[in-house]
Order: sequence, then C-alpha cells, then structure tokens
Amino acid sequence: MLKSLSISNYALIDKVEVVFDSGLTVITGETGAGKSVLLGALSLILGQRSDINALLNKEQKCVVEGEFFIGNYGLVEFFEENDVDYEDLTIIRRELLPSGKSRAFVNDTPVNLGFLKSISAQLIDVHSQHQNLLLDDSGFHMMVVDALADNKGLLTDYSRLFKDYKTLVREIDLMIEENDKQKADLDYMQFQFEQLDAANLKVDEQQELEQLLEQLSHAEEIKTNLVDVVNNLSQEPSPVVDLLADSFAKIERISSYLSDGEELKQRLESARIDLKDLAEDLEARSEDLDFNPETIQQVQDRLDLIYGLQQKHRADTIKELIALKEELQEKIDKVNFFDEDLNSKQKALQSLQKDLNIASTAITKSRKGVFALVKSGIEKQLQVLGIPHANFVIEHALSEDFTVDGKDEIQFLFAGNKGGAPAPINKVASGGEISRVMLSIKSLLSSSKGLPTIIFDEIDTGVSGEVADQMGMIMEQMGSSMQVISITHLPQITVKGDHHFKVYKTDQADKTISNIRKLSHEDRVVEVAKMLSGSTLSDAAIENARALLNN
Repeated sequence: MLKSLSISNYALIDKVEVVFDSGLTVITGETGAGKSVLLGALSLILGQRSDINALLNKEQKCVVEGEFFIGNYGLVEFFEENDVDYEDLTIIRRELLPSGKSRAFVNDTPVNLGFLKSISAQLIDVHSQHQNLLLDDSGFHMMVVDALADNKGLLTDYSRLFKDYKTLVREIDLMIEENDKQKADLDYMQFQFEQLDAANLKVDEQQELEQLLEQLSHAEEIKTNLVDVVNNLSQEPSPVVDLLADSFAKIERISSYLSDGEELKQRLESARIDLKDLAEDLEARSEDLDFNPETIQQVQDRLDLIYGLQQKHRADTIKELIALKEELQEKIDKVNFFDEDLNSKQKALQSLQKDLNIASTAITKSRKGVFALVKSGIEKQLQVLGIPHANFVIEHALSEDFTVDGKDEIQFLFAGNKGGAPAPINKVASGGEISRVMLSIKSLLSSSKGLPTIIFDEIDTGVSGEVADQMGMIMEQMGSSMQVISITHLPQITVKGDHHFKVYKTDQADKTISNIRKLSHEDRVVEVAKMLSGSTLSDAAIENARALLNN
C-alpha cells in the first residue's frame, strides 16, 4: 500500500508531499493542472526512464520518494535474493541529477532500474489510457486467466522445466553444429594429434636438451679446463690437496698451544676432504666428456623437431604442445563417440518433454477451469456498466511447441451488441466500451492478484451518467479490499471516494507551479458542485453536490 509520496523539482511541481490512506482515493483538478505530472513523477520510482527536461530548476536535482507498507505481501525472500535490506515500511527513492544521470534507492540501498521495475510491479498497477492497448496483447490475456486460476505454483514448476528444456535443446543444436564442423576437420585433427603423439614430448625436455647441446658443443674447452683444475687440486708438483694435508700436520704440532687449535685442525681437514672429493668428481667428468658429433646431431635433431612443432602450433613451451595434443584427443573422441553422446542427450530431452507435457497439461486444465468464471464475471460487470448484451469470449487453442507460458494460445474476443460476432476487442469496441471492459477485468483481478494498490488514470474517459455512477461503485467495491486511487473528471466517481485530493496551479513571479491538497468535506462539496455546474456556483449545484456526497 502506498503510504506517502514526496516530489521535489519535477516538471510543474516545486515541492509536494501527499499522504495516502486505504480505500478509494480520488484526485481531481482542471485540465492542465498537473494531475498527469503526479503520475509522471510516480513513474520514476516505478522504474521508468528519466528525462532531464523534467527538472523544474535545471540546476537542482529532482527527488521522488514513495513510502510503501509491504508487510503482508511475502516479499522478504525477494529482497534477500537481491541483497536489499527489507523493511515492512519500505522507502523507494529516485533522484534525477542536473547532469542527466539518475540514481535509485530502496531503503537507502542503491538498486538498478531492473530491480525497481520488479518490486514496483508487485506493489502498484497503474492503469492509464495507453494500457488499454494491452487488450490486444495475448500475454495480458494469459496473465488475467493465470491470476484468476492462481497458477503461480504451476507456472513456477513449468518455468523451471522449460528453462532446462531450452538449455538442453541449445546444447544438442550446438553439439550437432560442432560435430559437423569437427567431422569435416577430423582427418587434419587426426594427423596433428599423431604428429604430436609420435613426438613423445616431456614437459622439461626442451630445457634439458638445450643445456646438453650447449655442453656438447663446447666439450673440448670444458675438458681442457677441467683437467687443469684437477691437476691444480691433486697432481704434482704442488697439488692443493697435498698442501692442505701438510698444513694440517703443522697445525697439529702446535694445536696444544692454541686455544682454537682443534677447530683449526677440523677446518683444514674438512677443506682437504671437500677438495679431494671435488677433484675426483671433476676427473670423472673430464673422462666422460668427449666431443661426439653424432650425439650433437641427435640432440640438435630433437630440438629442431620441438622448435618446428612450436612454430607450427604457435606454442611457446612443450607444456602448451602437450595441452594441444590432449585437446585434439578430446575433439577426436567427441567425433568418434558423437552418436553415443547425442543419444544420451536425446533421451534426457525426451524425458524433459514428457515432464513438460504433464506440467503444461495441468496448466491448461487449470486455465480452462476459470474460463467460465472470467466470461460470466466480466459480462456481469459490463451489463452493470451499460452494455446489457455484452458477449465476452475466450478463444483457446493449443500450440504445437512448448512456449514460455505452456502450450495454450488465449485471446479475448468481444461483442457489444446483441447478435454481434465476437472479435478482438480493440477492433470492435468504442473508446468507452474499451474503458469499461478494462475496468471489468481489473475489478475481477483485484480479488485474486493480490496487488496492494491500483491507480486509474481517467479510465472514465468516454462515459457519463449512470455508467459513470456504476464505474464509481465498482471502484468503491475494489477499495474495500485494496487501495484504489482514481484520477477522474466525473462527479459520479468523485463522490464515491473515501478521500479526495485536488490538484491546482498557482502563478508565481517567474513561473507557474502545481500543488495538491486534501479536501475537507465542505471543500469537496464545492469541488463537486463545480464539476456539476462549472465555475459559477448556484445553490442548487451546492445542494446537489452535498446530496451526492452524503449518499
């Protein structure tokens, strides 16, 4: 339920604050006074696009804020799923900046327009003249039937299955498409795989081979230097190892005179042993190292193979080549095992189709179950609204394929005259008849859809007299179970309101602004009298207005 609406710096509005109550609220005012401006501002917090031209003062921001009581509408989970703080008394705010940018907040949490539209769709139904175009929309027809059939649970289950079904269909189509392409490339992929497989690549092989090639290419130089080092360490005339042994003996003779004599002996012995081991290791290496052109060529050939594969496949490392080989193997396996994989997917699809058929059949049964209720309910309302021979028909057919709503195709048909052939509503109904049909539908929905608030923007266009009076009674009845706000120009509807606001314009020094105020009972008498007789008030008009309001 809309508790309050605050608007600043929007179109003709400088600053207004309106507090709303439950029941039927009517809003009146002269043409051009700014009634539509209120709805324009409200549309901002309902997620509609903003326009910088709507700023009254181009140098200041526009702020529209609505306060809603949402405690009875099961929206806690919806808020949690979207990571927005939930409050029973929720505040939705939209700011339009002079730069043209806009920001939206729900309970001071920044939100996008998608969330704003989603939450507002569950709080307010705004019916304006352009919404009559929905009578041509089969999706709207489906929504009406589903709301009255209370199909939310059935549709949720079906929607989950349908989503899985469409995902699987796309997977199968993509699978077939990829297989056709890969099948044409199978011979080439097989050739590439066999070439990489035959190379028997190992991850660290390239680095090891490059090091070995470098060593083999400088074998003579390496061997010469190793021999010299070995000679220095252990060959005559003055091997380092023997000199260390002699040094050890001399330190041993004087160690008893030195405080760290034992430590010096150990260090010398350790150095001698290390150098002796080093000399033996280097000698072994020099003996094993020979210049072998054949070995060099083998290493070079292996590296050339690796370099060639890397260049061919635009790879920097052997690891990338191995990954490519595994990828090729996977693609080849996909082609070879395609029929088996496709068969498995198609069996899963058949199972989903079976479940979808069951789900869509249940939805169809539920929808057909309320056709008579929809027909009789709308026809009964239309008869009250001055169309005694109204014939409202729900045309139904089943599609061949599954759709997002099931398999049903539903269209509303209408005939306003006795014996008339039912046809699409906007093709055979007058403007006044269209308004009455839509009001009848909204009235029927109000008891089942669970919307907290519905706003009618001059739905009474094209009607008058007794029909207008009946329209007011229908809105009054709707107001007993939900909040109804009606922008109207008819006194018959105005007097049915539990609350009455008037929109008016005032001229200031440099601009004209719109404002709104709640009318007292006596103010309402005057306002209704003006609607009955014009600006010149007579005693008769006053008494007539008073009688209408008292009734």
